[in-house]
Amino acid sequence: MFSWFYIEGILIQSCYTLLIVLGLSILTGYTGMFSFGHAGFVCIGAYVSVICTMAFGLPYLISLIIAGLVSMLLGAALGKITLGLKGDYFCIATLGVGEAIRLIFNNLQLSWKVGGKDFVLDGAKGIASIPLHTTFVGSLVIVVIFLTATALLMKSKHGRNMLAVREDELAAQMSGINTFRSKMLAMCMSALYAGIAGGMLAHYFGYLQPKMFMMVKSTEYTIMVIFGGMGSITGSVLGTVLLCALPELLRAVGDWRLVFYGLAVIIIMIVRPKGLMGGKELPVGRIVQAIGGLFGGKKKDLPPGGGAASGEEAQA
Repeated sequence: MFSWFYIEGILIQSCYTLLIVLGLSILTGYTGMFSFGHAGFVCIGAYVSVICTMAFGLPYLISLIIAGLVSMLLGAALGKITLGLKGDYFCIATLGVGEAIRLIFNNLQLSWKVGGKDFVLDGAKGIASIPLHTTFVGSLVIVVIFLTATALLMKSKHGRNMLAVREDELAAQMSGINTFRSKMLAMCMSALYAGIAGGMLAHYFGYLQPKMFMMVKSTEYTIMVIFGGMGSITGSVLGTVLLCALPELLRAVGDWRLVFYGLAVIIIMIVRPKGLMGGKELPVGRIVQAIGGLFGGKKKDLPPGGGAASGEEAQA
């Protein structure tokens, strides 16, 4: 029904989108700060990684690291200014920054020569002929690494501090938690994830345009976090995979697919108002043990008297 090339494309998109959603889950799901300008960090990461690979000839992985670090620095600068804001005011600030980043690249025109090669950044026309370095296996490895890092972060002292800030910031502050530092950490980690994902996106599509990072993309990422369940890593995974695959599965209905997509999201949010996982996690360890038990077979019975003999040996 679907070719492997088509399925692989959906899986790659799910991988880099999951990386963005994981970062946003740290900021929104675990720390309680809603951001509607996250597409701006993805935009920064995408353009920085392309400049690194095309203008300076750096390796793909190095360009992803640089893109993530640049986005993280921007997130730290934004956090320094906006983390004192609460509720709707923080949302509006992030929305404005995200749109400002997109408009800057929409009007930015640069041209320079590095190592005998001409690199042109032509505003709204974007960048074409980007080398296609993003593969499914590489994307999967990167996602697994960051999934593990996120799980470890949430089980650490810093993760518990973020949860305390989400539940009651004033109570957390009175308990001795540095709430600003916890929020700044969440902001920086979120921007880092988005920047790396932006580099993966750019080297998958092979072209970039500022209109790829409009506010609607930030809204989609936030919907995925809420859809999967606030404060749930497995919820973020399920929500991202389902919402990335659903529009493709509904292509059979033509122009109505986005209508059915919206209805499906609304119905699930009515049935599960706290998201698919509701802030809980799947017991991954128990599932792995159960699968291992199924394929491991039954244990061999001890020979008659074997138990007694082993007990006597143990006593000796």
